Amino acid sequence: MTPTLFGRWQTRLLLMATVGVLVSLPFAMGLIAPANSIYFWTLGYVTVFGLGWDVLYDYLQKFRWDRDWPAAYQLLAGIWELVFVFCGVRILGFLPAPIPKDIMPLDALLIHYSVVWLSVFIASQSLMRIIFPRWRFRGGQWL
Repeated sequence: MTPTLFGRWQTRLLLMATVGVLVSLPFAMGLIAPANSIYFWTLGYVTVFGLGWDVLYDYLQKFRWDRDWPAAYQLLAGIWELVFVFCGVRILGFLPAPIPKDIMPLDALLIHYSVVWLSVFIASQSLMRIIFPRWRFRGGQWL
């Protein structure tokens, strides 16, 4: 499948609004880490930044001969997005509601991001193909 930019956006929004929220609930309720709604802020930041990154990914993807990303590139993209969100959340503090270190320690941020990202990645590689069989043939668009 060669996803279009609109297909990437649709898929990211759908997976973050479903899988991302479901995975963030145990964190927010205090089952995995201290209870706080800050995990949903982090999920929102990852979603918004991801929409912006998708523009760059779509542009870079056009230089590949098959016009698609292998899974290894998607892994690197996930790591790069973590670095960007971490810098924005912790170091630079340029986000509308920066996350203080005492509210969300670094280990909680890393665990939350990793679990959400792996869940969304696995869902995009498996569940999306099962639930939306034509998703692959429409450039990632499910609407």
